[in-house]
Amino acid sequence: MKIGIIIANNEPETCWNALRYANYALGQKDEVKVFFMGKGVEYQKISTEKFPTIEQADKFLTAGGKVFACGTCIKAREQAETAMCPISTLKDMYEIIKESDKVVTF
Repeated sequence: MKIGIIIANNEPETCWNALRYANYALGQKDEVKVFFMGKGVEYQKISTEKFPTIEQADKFLTAGGKVFACGTCIKAREQAETAMCPISTLKDMYEIIKESDKVVTF
């Protein structure tokens, strides 16, 4: 199955759980793409010891998951592009939604 996950939240526990779900789905042999937008592009800044979002994202990328991030949202927050938060477009989000069998939002 192809799963699209959209994360537009900067609450540590929510982002952490969304990424845990993404990792679980990869483990089930699903194709998973995560698109961060809005406050979600801040997920690296909000990583905590209790809710290590960076650790989950690294695990996801290492396992073959794909990550995208709204470039406009990144620029609005004066953040720099990173490998864990690559600048992407709404066209990328559209394609993820269009090709996915299921889309989950957080």
